[in-house]
Amino acid sequence: MRKVSRSLPAPEGLGNEVIGVPEGSAVQLDLRLEAVVEGVLVTGTATGGLAGECVRCLEPLERKLDAEFQELYYPEGTDRHAVAEDEEGEEASRLEGDLFDLEPVLRDAVVLALPLQPVCQEDCLGLCSECGARLTDDPDHHHDAVDPRWAALQELSAPSFEAGSNDSGTQQGAAENQEK
Repeated sequence: MRKVSRSLPAPEGLGNEVIGVPEGSAVQLDLRLEAVVEGVLVTGTATGGLAGECVRCLEPLERKLDAEFQELYYPEGTDRHAVAEDEEGEEASRLEGDLFDLEPVLRDAVVLALPLQPVCQEDCLGLCSECGARLTDDPDHHHDAVDPRWAALQELSAPSFEAGSNDSGTQQGAAENQEK
């Protein structure tokens, strides 16, 4: 068994379109390499920084990455089907001499460790659907929206109330009956 600890720059595309590890930022890898009958078992953790945006209000956010992974690497010349019959259609991880490619395993582990819906704070209210204002900054923000289906009726009744007409009571009664 051998333990290895390295800090490496993050490769491109380590994440998704909402949140991920910025390309070139430091990713700390702590690995444990074990010789087993089938090959080399690599167990490890990756830590680093995540950058992205809140899915509700689109504010930038930063988080800490902690991803665990484990992969078995087979030596060259090993019959993959004889060694690992449980893998269905997946390409086996191969050792190339004393080297192994950790990037695909790291990419899978990081993507699985990412939050599905990253938010800046748990009670983030998001953005106003009318004007795009951030609702967390102004929780009392609202718009007096008129249902477009009733807009024509409001236009008919609005002038008579303002003018103080005598049949405002009958129009009010008609409006009440219309709502029922």
